[in-house]
Amino acid sequence: MKIAQSIRNIVAYFLLVLLVSSCVKDKLTTTHTLFKPVYKSKSAVLLDIKSSSPTTLLQTGKLFKYGEYIFVNELNKGVHIIDNSNPAAPVNKYFIAIPGSIDMAVKDNTLYADIYTDLVAVDISNPAVAVLKKVMQNVFPERQYQNGFMPDSSQYIVDWVKYEAKDEQDFLDNQNRGVQNPIFFSNFLANSTNSGVTKSAGVSGSMARFTIIDNYLYTVGRSNLSAINITNTINPVMEKTVGVGWEIETIYPLKNKLFIGGQTGMFIYDVSSPANPVFTGSFSHACFRDPVIADEKYAYVTLRAMEQQGTCWNGTAAQRNELDIVNITNLAAPVLVKIYDMAEPKGLSKDGDYLFICDGKAGLKVYNAADVLNLSLIKQIKTITPFDVIVQDGLAIVVADEGIFQYDYSNINNIKLLSKIVVGNN
Repeated sequence: MKIAQSIRNIVAYFLLVLLVSSCVKDKLTTTHTLFKPVYKSKSAVLLDIKSSSPTTLLQTGKLFKYGEYIFVNELNKGVHIIDNSNPAAPVNKYFIAIPGSIDMAVKDNTLYADIYTDLVAVDISNPAVAVLKKVMQNVFPERQYQNGFMPDSSQYIVDWVKYEAKDEQDFLDNQNRGVQNPIFFSNFLANSTNSGVTKSAGVSGSMARFTIIDNYLYTVGRSNLSAINITNTINPVMEKTVGVGWEIETIYPLKNKLFIGGQTGMFIYDVSSPANPVFTGSFSHACFRDPVIADEKYAYVTLRAMEQQGTCWNGTAAQRNELDIVNITNLAAPVLVKIYDMAEPKGLSKDGDYLFICDGKAGLKVYNAADVLNLSLIKQIKTITPFDVIVQDGLAIVVADEGIFQYDYSNINNIKLLSKIVVGNN
């Protein structure tokens, strides 16, 4: 009798648990977070493209060095101008509000930046009084959002407001008016001392989509390469756009060549005729983030596994994190010569025999690359999570999740931190 009663008690208990679970399940609703755009007229936004007092750097983005200034993009917000005349004590001086901006370049005191699908030219002869000079429309027509959200093209988005959908129907009713992550489908995301950049132009990081060779600004969109004549710097003129591939991410200049990184490979273009980029050769790989730099003999390509994706699109090739060194002696037929394992490689830069690699969670790595078949690790700085780096004349400027860090590597065996501007502090 006692055993039978115990069995009945156990059965009753499990029935009660199932009943309660069912009730809870019926009452649960799925919530979604959407970000709805805040619009402002284009004329009003363009009037606001001017110098203002420095603002706190909240999120680091693309990096550009020009003369004694460092330019740092704050994603979708604008450009911070930092006086770096003393790298040991940089000063955050000005901010130029450019909504929708993710990239920039500078030549002869003119700042070029994207503003969603458009391109602006801003006179920064006096950084304290920046003046908008020209707007080129629809330079980046492929700009898209992750869920296919199409913004009102007659206005600019100046902010995003978080909206919590209370149930599935609420989410479905509102998803066409917002996005779950307000980041462009096009991904964000170093020139060595022997690159093709002239003295009147600055130096970009290896994650850049903009670069300058002599009197031309070259930009890459998701699948296109554009050649923009900037002979008259404040009056840029589009001259040609050519198709490159798909999921293009970065561009790097070396003399009269362009090395373009994409998720399927590295593409080389000859710009001996500046307005007419000509395809020269390529090095293929599959579904990786891919910044690239080059010297006279080798291209250095970091491949980073795609987030939230275990294998490549064909479902067969496993993703990897690595540095590929490619012999480019024959530009028409680049040859892979060595692979080095990495943790989370992103931007990179090279000065002579010294190769700097931003390896994400593994920190900043400095190698002696005199023998590319046997790279020798000189230094690993694990206290930062670096995104991109520019090295030049013994100074390394690093943009990381934590802020902007500058290192003196004039003595390569005793690399010293000179200064830092930490995110969240002026």
